Amino acid sequence: MSAPSEEKQNTLLGKFKEKRRWAVKRFGKKLIYKLAKYMEKQSLVETTPFIPTEQFEFLNSLQANWQVMADEAREVLKFRDAIPAFQEISRDQYRIAKGKNWRTFILYGFGQLLEKNAKMAPQTSNMLATVPNLQTAWFSILAPGYHIPAHTGVTKGIIRAHIGLIIPKDYEKCRIRVGDEIKPWQEGSLFILDDTYNHEVWNDTDEERVILLFDFDRPMKLGGRLANKLSLAAMKMTAFYQEPKKNLANFEDRFEAATQRASDNLEKMSDRTP
Repeated sequence: MSAPSEEKQNTLLGKFKEKRRWAVKRFGKKLIYKLAKYMEKQSLVETTPFIPTEQFEFLNSLQANWQVMADEAREVLKFRDAIPAFQEISRDQYRIAKGKNWRTFILYGFGQLLEKNAKMAPQTSNMLATVPNLQTAWFSILAPGYHIPAHTGVTKGIIRAHIGLIIPKDYEKCRIRVGDEIKPWQEGSLFILDDTYNHEVWNDTDEERVILLFDFDRPMKLGGRLANKLSLAAMKMTAFYQEPKKNLANFEDRFEAATQRASDNLEKMSDRTP
């Protein structure tokens, strides 16, 4: 019997990897549910859908400097076409991110600073460095009229902050639901949420919405901190971490190339000016 062709072997390997991916995902969901219950008991802050900001005084300086961040976001938006859609970074987001409606300019990914991207928003990046146990941070750019369907986050061990930067004038039509609570964004507003609650987003306006979104470790007792550290370490060994990490590097290089081309074009135009 002849050996399978290389093309057939690649197809079989691809199918095996895909089945393994979803098996890991199913097992992971069960484990995550049990961990969430444990971390909820270990939490040193409230476990409500929206968590009172008073419990996070270290975020006051970031909120106070929201205008600086908004100015840097506007500079990034000059190269909008080079900013990747969320599902281009992580294909697991394909259900909630369609087309180019939800773009993400990432400054921190999986606890690491993306140095090339950070050059476009240096002050924002420096301020984010003061957040204890920061995991991810990005400018979240939502197109006019887009709805992000209901979904849930991965782990109770991480909580999420939003700071409104560029918000539609009719801000009440640009909002997020977490659990049974709904909040609109406003420029300079800060709120903290637990994204393991079912949540969804609407931008029912004809303007773009831009916020600074960042995740950091939930303050917990020792047992909860250890469980979170171990679960994150395990997660980083899976495709759900490895694929986005690789994609981040690729898109960071693309964005740098796009800004360099724009700079070169401006320089050429300047040289031709009499």
